[in-house]
Amino acid sequence: MKQHQYQVNVKYLSDHEGNEMNQEITFSAPNHDNIFAIIEKTQQRDGFTLEMAQRFAVGLKLMTEVTMEHRDNPLFKELKPYIMEMMKVIKGKSRKVGD
Repeated sequence: MKQHQYQVNVKYLSDHEGNEMNQEITFSAPNHDNIFAIIEKTQQRDGFTLEMAQRFAVGLKLMTEVTMEHRDNPLFKELKPYIMEMMKVIKGKSRKVGD
């Protein structure tokens, strides 16, 4: 399957006490979805700022792509029903709690 290719950079700026840190990681993160399109759709939801949409969409897509790629891993097999239900809620295809 052809995938969109991304590079993720995370720079550790400071710890919880405000001490300056100087660590950085960079890794490739291929994904079957266009993450930028997902960020745009996410930002249109009520209460989502651009930064919140970016953090949510990138985190979600990084996690779900790994779980799909390694679906035979015992941990991901166990998590699959919960991830599927979460995706239904996010995509608006599930009843809300209390309905």
